[in-house]
This record gives sequence, C-alpha cells and structure tokens, in this order.
Amino acid sequence: MIAIVVSRADSASEHIGEQLLDVGDWDLREDPSRPDADGGGTYYRTDGFELREFDELHIELEDPVAAFDCDPEFLAFVSRHSGETGELLTAHVTGNFGPAPYGGEPETLARAAPGAEKRVVEALAAYAPEGYEVGIECTHHGPTATAVPSLFVELGSDEPQWTDSEAARAVARAVLDLRGTGADLIDEGGEAGDTRPRHVVGFGGGHYAPRFTRIVRETEWAVGHIGADWALGEMGAPDANSDVIEQAFARSRADLAVIEGDRPDLAATVEELGHRVVSETWVREVGDRPLPLVERLEGEIATVDEGLRFGEVAPASPDTIRVRPLPGELLSRAQGVDADAARAAVEANAVAFDTEQAGTRATGRAAFAAGGGSPGYDDLVAELAAVLERGYDAVEVADGAVIARETAFDPGLAAERGVPEGPAFGRLANGESVDVDGETVAPEDVSRARRERFPIE
Repeated sequence: MIAIVVSRADSASEHIGEQLLDVGDWDLREDPSRPDADGGGTYYRTDGFELREFDELHIELEDPVAAFDCDPEFLAFVSRHSGETGELLTAHVTGNFGPAPYGGEPETLARAAPGAEKRVVEALAAYAPEGYEVGIECTHHGPTATAVPSLFVELGSDEPQWTDSEAARAVARAVLDLRGTGADLIDEGGEAGDTRPRHVVGFGGGHYAPRFTRIVRETEWAVGHIGADWALGEMGAPDANSDVIEQAFARSRADLAVIEGDRPDLAATVEELGHRVVSETWVREVGDRPLPLVERLEGEIATVDEGLRFGEVAPASPDTIRVRPLPGELLSRAQGVDADAARAAVEANAVAFDTEQAGTRATGRAAFAAGGGSPGYDDLVAELAAVLERGYDAVEVADGAVIARETAFDPGLAAERGVPEGPAFGRLANGESVDVDGETVAPEDVSRARRERFPIE
C-alpha cells in the first residue's frame, strides 16, 4: 500500500488530489478517530493506495504515517514546487544536511524512496504536457521523521502551473503508476538472497542536480539523498559531519556515492565510513549487471574507472567465468585492419575485458563464460581471424596460432629491378605494372610471399 499525502494549505496539492480522485476508482471512507485537520474524517482508498488530506503544509507534518489505516510501503507527498523555473514536474526525497529553515530537524535526513522516485520520474516524463521539463531536486527540506520511506512529487513552479489541470493530472497519473511498487530499486540479477538496492548517493552540483537527473532518467540506477553544493556548504567540513554523511547512505540504503566536482575531503570521509565513490561512467557501464559479478570482475581484471568494460555475454553466475589474457598479438593486428570490427568481436564473445585509451581499445585480460553453450575464447579467436581476412590473402587457425599469409609488394625487389622510389612504387603496390627503361615490371615480379603467426595459447 502507498500512502498519498495531500495538503489543504497548498493549492497545487489540492489540485493534484482532485485529479487523483478523478483518475482513480476510489472508495470513500470515514475515520472518526482523528480530526479532519490531521488526516481523519473522510479519506479515500483504492487498489494499492490510501489518500488522506491534512490542513498543514507537508513540510510541517512531523510524521503523517500514523494517520493512515494501512502499513504503507512509502509516503508520496503531492505538492507544489516554487521557484523561477517555469513549467516543471519534479521529485525528490527530504531532509536537511545543515540547518532546517523549511521543516524537519537540522542535520537530519529522512528515509528515502529512491526506487519510487525513479519510477515516478519516468512516469512524469511520459505524461508531462508539452513544454514541461521533468527532473529531480536535491535534498532540501522536511519532514525528516517519517516512519517509512517517502518522496515528494511536485508541480511547479508558480500559480499558472499550480492551476494547470493537465499538468496536475499528469502528476496524478504518475503517482498512480507507482501501484504495486516499493521504495527501492532492487538488483534483480543478484544471487539468491542477494537483494541489494541499486542506489547511489549524490554529492555536489546544483539544486536541480543535472548529473543525478541523468542517472535517474538514463541508467538502471536510482539516486537517494543528494547533497548539493549549497547544502554541503551549510553542513560544513565532511570529517566533522560524518554522522550526516552516514545518514545519507543508511537512509538511502546505498553503499555507493557519485561526487560532482573535486571534493577530496568528502571522498576520503566516504571511504573512511566504508563506502565507495564511483563515477557516472561506472554507473552507466555497470548498468543492470549483477553486482556480485561486477565485484568479481573488478577484483580480477580492473575497476570500471581503470578501464573495465562489459561484453554481451551474460554468465550463469559469477562463479562460471574464466579470466585469461586476450590474444594480444592477434587482437592488435585485427585492430589495425578494422578497429571497430575487432572491438565488436571482443564484446560479442566476452563477459568483460580490460581497455586502454579511455576505454576505446581492448587489451590485457578478459572474462569468458564457462560452459553452457555461451560464446567464448575460441569464438573470439575465430572472429578476429575473420577480421584478418580483410587484409590478408589467406588466414587459418592451426597449431595454437592464427596463421595469416599474403603476397605483398617488396620495395627491395623493386629496387633490384631498377624501379625508382616514388609513384612507381605506389602503382606496383596497388597491383599495376610499370615501365622501367623500356622493360615492363609486373607486380608479381616484385612481390614476396609473407607469413605471419599470431599465438593464441
């Protein structure tokens, strides 16, 4: 069950509430046990949701969970967004990294609902009227003491938008799309019993968190608490406020952080608390791959930030992979013939592999799936050999190597036949005959058979 909080002190919230009741199929119920101002009196129930109205602003509600006649997975506060940001639909979790001028307790973070935030942002983007932007905000106001995870879903940013029925309806539909979901985004690819949330904590950047909005909207990860630049400034030195930083992880149910900008003191504190700082590249490259698999690959090959990249092969489990060196000489030559085709061959046959040159060139070691009929090392060798066929006359795999043969122009033989260096060399290399002092020199007269061997074992 998801609890929806509507505030009568917020015209946009009331408007969204009206649209929720119009869109959904609700039963009207009565709760005489508490005042109407505190969520009692008339309330509404539909499949997966309970909606109650309160007189106070959302940010002044200490913990409305007790008002609900259910055991909610999380709270969804439908609210206005105020600012000079025009037509905007947004979501965020709540708390205060520093002082608390807008509700809640100072230096206190509420239990976040990162998975719900991600799903509602996806729905807002689907329903947003033309001209409305969609994104997330940093953590910046109360309440902070909710007994269950929570998030705000907001309509902004001024009176024309707060009274926009189409936009309010978009927010209502997005909230109802949360039916049947929980607060978290769970790693579904983990082994039995491994149900780690796929969440990161964000630090740094602006209030509207463009980097973290990208992560939410473009990757398979969710973002919990976000301490924007201004919030971290109000918090103070990271090492002196490690308890607040630890709250960001604990109440986001996350072990990973993405830091915007150069903040070595913050990174050091995060690491000292036992968490890990990763990059946006890490988040994008890892995607929805099982986290136990990623951990093994980073331990045996390289970290993502050091160059680890993932192929298309999905092993049955982290225990069914074999790490071994790539066929270096063969791969290098294939890259010289057709770099894109060589990279595609590695990606098609490997679980993961090391790279250099900013992740563009495969090199070093790779992981292959063991058994189960998955592509593997031998398939990679065959595909790289096929790439070589574009640059050689004949290619075969034999005796622990790829053997490539060609008949190629030999400048030494051409010089012996009196062919001057320059355009004539180029014509012969291109398969054309040339005349030298009245004598015709054919390409085959100045060509030599060549054999190259590329070890694969």
